[in-house]
Amino acid sequence: MIRTILHYPDKRLREKGLKIEKVTDEIRTLIDDMAETMYAAPGVGLAATQIGESVSLFVIDVAEQDEPSDLRVFINPEILEREDAITWTEGCLSFPGVTEDVDRAAKVKVRALDRDGKVFTLEAEGLLAVAIQHEYDHLEGVLMIDHLGPLKKRLVHRKMQKRADASA
Repeated sequence: MIRTILHYPDKRLREKGLKIEKVTDEIRTLIDDMAETMYAAPGVGLAATQIGESVSLFVIDVAEQDEPSDLRVFINPEILEREDAITWTEGCLSFPGVTEDVDRAAKVKVRALDRDGKVFTLEAEGLLAVAIQHEYDHLEGVLMIDHLGPLKKRLVHRKMQKRADASA
């Protein structure tokens, strides 16, 4: 089922994702809904908090359009290591039409549970590393706008506020 994606400045985007105690059928249904929502948007990642679910879960698929799907599920993720630095032009499904340069670690090591509740560790770089950090931020209540300087932050805030006012 395609869920509604919350758009900034919705205050629910600031809620932290709570630890998932047990991977249940309900959680697996949420994962399926999130994947369907992400693909329909379309996007490369989606955190549960972006659809109003305050749990520690995100999905990512960085496969190119002509490649088979490579859906990755991260439950209760922890970033263990960050290495080097990269500036990446990012977009966000909660900030439609906005892309901004964001400084990130070039490589990350993450530990999480998969959709079956099994622990895995992953080392990532490039787009996958950036997507992991971006979605992890969502679970911490941190948004793309928080990585911008004061002027860009004001401009993006104003643009998104106008969008919200127009659709209200």
